[in-house]
Amino acid sequence: MLRLQAKKFIQYSAIFGAVAGTAISLRGNQYDIDSIGIVRLTRAAVTVFKIGFVYKKDLLSKGFDKSSDEYKETKSRCHKLGAEKLLDLCCSNKGVYIKVGQHIAALDFLIPSEYVQTLKILHSDAPTNKLEDVYKVIREDLKKDPEELFETFDPKPLGTASLAQVHRATLKDGTVVAVKVQHPYVQGNSLIDMKTMETLVKIMSWVFPEFKFQWLVDESKKNIPQELNFMQEGKNAEEVTKLFKDDDWLKVPSIRWDLTTSRVLTMDFVEGGQVNDLGYIEKNKIDPYEVSDKLGKLYSRMIFINGFVHSDPHPGNILVKKNDNGQCDIVLLDHGLYAKLKDEVRVSYANLWLSILNKDRNAMRKHAGELGIEGDAFGLFVCMVSGRPWDAVLKGVDRYEPNKSEKEFFQQTFTGVLPQMSSILENVNRQMLLILKTNDLLRSIEFTLKTNKRHGAFCVMSQCCVKSVYNQKYCSSNKRMEKFTLTLTKYWTLFKINVYYTFLKIRGTLNIL
Repeated sequence: MLRLQAKKFIQYSAIFGAVAGTAISLRGNQYDIDSIGIVRLTRAAVTVFKIGFVYKKDLLSKGFDKSSDEYKETKSRCHKLGAEKLLDLCCSNKGVYIKVGQHIAALDFLIPSEYVQTLKILHSDAPTNKLEDVYKVIREDLKKDPEELFETFDPKPLGTASLAQVHRATLKDGTVVAVKVQHPYVQGNSLIDMKTMETLVKIMSWVFPEFKFQWLVDESKKNIPQELNFMQEGKNAEEVTKLFKDDDWLKVPSIRWDLTTSRVLTMDFVEGGQVNDLGYIEKNKIDPYEVSDKLGKLYSRMIFINGFVHSDPHPGNILVKKNDNGQCDIVLLDHGLYAKLKDEVRVSYANLWLSILNKDRNAMRKHAGELGIEGDAFGLFVCMVSGRPWDAVLKGVDRYEPNKSEKEFFQQTFTGVLPQMSSILENVNRQMLLILKTNDLLRSIEFTLKTNKRHGAFCVMSQCCVKSVYNQKYCSSNKRMEKFTLTLTKYWTLFKINVYYTFLKIRGTLNIL
């Protein structure tokens, strides 16, 4: 009897808790049904079930020969249907779901291309909030009506991202600014969304034990709170401005701190076209090779020298524009997510790249081990870092971006080793995850610009690797003669790199002629 009463008590308590939790969630989200945790969780669970059903019904139950064309065509169709359902989920739940969808779309060499291509739309065409929702956040955070703060406020957003949207506005003194306003329900939903995703990933890992995607959940749980704090984003923008103060071609909008809170970020407005807008680049007579070289210089120095890396370089966050001198300026936007690399990670990664350049397998194995990849898995890790198949690595890598044939071969070859790749991402040093994502996004930009035959960006990267390694050795040495030798070796190595890439440039010019 007591056991029955206890059971009923637990059941009623659970029901009461669910009802109370739903009521609190409903009230906290201004009675927006779509923002309630249980609604979002149910929608996500149903989507996962539907995706799994597509694969089971159309692919797994048919007994296809996996080497047959029919199997490949059916699998591609299932991928496409699954990707479309996942895109619908991201657009319905918004917020954190769009951020994770964007992350998936950046995993060019890990996720099937149907998912990558379908979800890429989230980088530039995320769902937009109504203007009254934008004004609501401004009123709550800045304690004034928008009409009191701005002379004009364009109702159409300049761009919409996963966590916020940006509007052009004019201050009372006539200054044109960009106002980034967080979506109103993102912070309230982020915790339940991450718990939901973690549960769904565990279910997928149970169904498909060879796939390990807990790393994606772990990274999202760590990074999203940073991205939700616009005060931190403003500080990151000022930090990168200070680090690159001598490079007048890099433009970072100045922050208006009097109009900035954790959910509202106001900055100077900067004109420009997206870095992948070939029509804008051609119309404004901007040299795409100059764009490519400057991006290579910027990110090589971030990764290998400064260890402070802008980790969301999708095309919507990088603008280009022609300056008064006829040269190209790079405008860097969205500073919410930065990787702050430890010195040992930065130097190990630089050493890994140098070992790839030297085709030194033993050194590759050693430095991959320093980054968390033990044993024979180093070869696959090297391929993921360089974006090339192993045969191409052994022949010698002298370009940052793989050509079209290398990329296609890489994607086809790696389809069969996705479980091993997910295992690498599970074990690699966590700071490397953002670097790998950054690499893939930059390669995608290079590929769009059609500058993959140019060696300039790769030359700068090689130089930065050398400086990173030898500067660390220099700082660790207490012997004057050893420091002198290290300095000579560093400059001799840099000289050889310059000679080599000058030769490649001349040879390329002669081939064109």
